[in-house]
Amino acid sequence: MLDNYLLEELVVFSKTGTLALAAEQLHVTQPTVTRGMKKLESELGTHLFDRQPNRITLTETGKLAVKEAEKLISANKEAIERIQNFDRSQRVMRFGSTLPGPIIVLNYLKKDLPGNIKIKENQLKPDSITTRLNSGEYTLILSNQNLSSTTIESQYIGIEQLAINLNKSMEQANQPTTKFANLKDLSFLVPANVGLWRNIIQQSIPNAKFFYQEQHSALSEIIKYADFPYFTTNVSPLDTVGDAPVRNGSISQIPIIDGNAKMNIYVNYLSVEKNRVKNIIDQLLSVWPDDFSH
Repeated sequence: MLDNYLLEELVVFSKTGTLALAAEQLHVTQPTVTRGMKKLESELGTHLFDRQPNRITLTETGKLAVKEAEKLISANKEAIERIQNFDRSQRVMRFGSTLPGPIIVLNYLKKDLPGNIKIKENQLKPDSITTRLNSGEYTLILSNQNLSSTTIESQYIGIEQLAINLNKSMEQANQPTTKFANLKDLSFLVPANVGLWRNIIQQSIPNAKFFYQEQHSALSEIIKYADFPYFTTNVSPLDTVGDAPVRNGSISQIPIIDGNAKMNIYVNYLSVEKNRVKNIIDQLLSVWPDDFSH
């Protein structure tokens, strides 16, 4: 077996033409390259170099050795890549989110994702993202936080914007857009797992009442037979859950245009995992819906 570093030294020497330049490119000393070339000749039992005063060139056997060395180096790199790619394909990648909307989008993509990807349905705590990524517990976490750091990279994915669904007979339903203040005194049906939106709607709508529903099926049934307003976002149409709330002809979806009715969504991951998650990020970007202003 020939050491890979000896083959690399031989190939670099053939390209640079001198021991000095080869040593410079390899970031080693010239005597190191000289010893390496002599060791390679010894292990092969052949003369690879024609040594003249102040000059060294490759023999015909040396030129053949260079060609074979290039093949071996290339084959070695390809083998390493195949092994690493196989290892990556075997390791489970866990995806999560601190918000419900991105989970909807991940589940929408689920059928097109590799089998080693697991999606966490329950929302993660916003202050746990850095710890969960650095520990390797999660590979990718979506949130409204841009957490770029020395170990973590973040990429903007899109906007999630809130809308209110109102019966067309209601006065507030006759506008193309609305604001939280215009929804004062109303009662709303809301999923219990609405995440960060919960505090936003509670703090922004004066004198409102909120009926939180634990089960999506119950929420969907009430929406079908009652006129309570309910919230959706621009990602709601991607919801693949069978009992997700549905709109009918008597309901108007009206975008809410307050600044806090929009959230920038980012995908956060370890820098060392960038190549692993690149395709997933591209898929998220390709399906993420525009906000209601488009």
